[in-house]
Amino acid sequence: MKLDRRQCLAVVMAVGAVVAGAANAQSYPEKPISVVVGYPPGGDTDAMARLFADKLSQRLKQPVIVENKPGAGGTVGNSFVGKARADGYTLLFTPNPFTTAPFVMKLSAGNQYDVLHGFEPVIKMATQPLVLVAHPSAGVKTVPDMVAAVKAGKPFSYASPGAGSPMHVVAEWLNRSAGVKIAHVPYRGVGPSVNDVVGGHVATAWVTLGPITQYVATGKLVPLAIADAKRSPLAPNIPTLAEQGHKDVVVGAWNGFFAPKGTPADVIKLLNTHLNEIVKMPDVVEKMATFGALPAGGAPDVLGKTNATEHEQMGKLIKELGVTAE
Repeated sequence: MKLDRRQCLAVVMAVGAVVAGAANAQSYPEKPISVVVGYPPGGDTDAMARLFADKLSQRLKQPVIVENKPGAGGTVGNSFVGKARADGYTLLFTPNPFTTAPFVMKLSAGNQYDVLHGFEPVIKMATQPLVLVAHPSAGVKTVPDMVAAVKAGKPFSYASPGAGSPMHVVAEWLNRSAGVKIAHVPYRGVGPSVNDVVGGHVATAWVTLGPITQYVATGKLVPLAIADAKRSPLAPNIPTLAEQGHKDVVVGAWNGFFAPKGTPADVIKLLNTHLNEIVKMPDVVEKMATFGALPAGGAPDVLGKTNATEHEQMGKLIKELGVTAE
């Protein structure tokens, strides 16, 4: 079959694009890479981002720099990366409020982003169990204890690291399941919420495991429940909500890397390969455990499916529970 001049030109351009893309992927990276974190320095997300960035830098032989862009529940950083050039030099490291924030927050035009179609998933790095802890003065050691105390008229409140966070969602789901109304006290991050429950300013808190391990060990906090479907190997003595009569109340936390939509597939593959190897390194696994995090990994589609499933399921749940950031 003969091709006319226009068809020949189209073929040449297509082949050229493939060759150029392959050449770009082979030479990537040629300059520093920026990893955007939508939260302030000092928290679990920032610390893990720096851990992974340091290891990635060593492997790619280029600086991998963590850039904090906090604000509006992480959406400032999310939207920044969503609008960035899709060349592999701007990445997003984010926990799962990336997926749920648009359901609970009224985002300004500048902070809006497309959760399902605006990014390329790179890799799911870790999962973290959510933990309910109480100050000893609350006088409870189990979830049934807490529910009974609330129903008997004892005032209770729970701290969370922010309105609309997974911790906020699981707490309101537990409220509904138990038929109680424990008041929400939102904070700006896990650290401040932990500080206030340790200080006895709030009776309980939903947090991640890492920041409260030392306080549980010294008796300054009492662990009541894990929100995962099964007990965590990082805290096998803490029972699940399911074990305590709330079998359907399961909410976890995860984090991962995304890139702007249209980032070359070969670049995504390269990053995924390196990060899969990094997340299995013994020293990385050991350090992640101090954050209460377990390694995940897998193909980019693992993160893509997690994001899509949670968008559907959590979106429905958030609407049912009336969870908002207001």
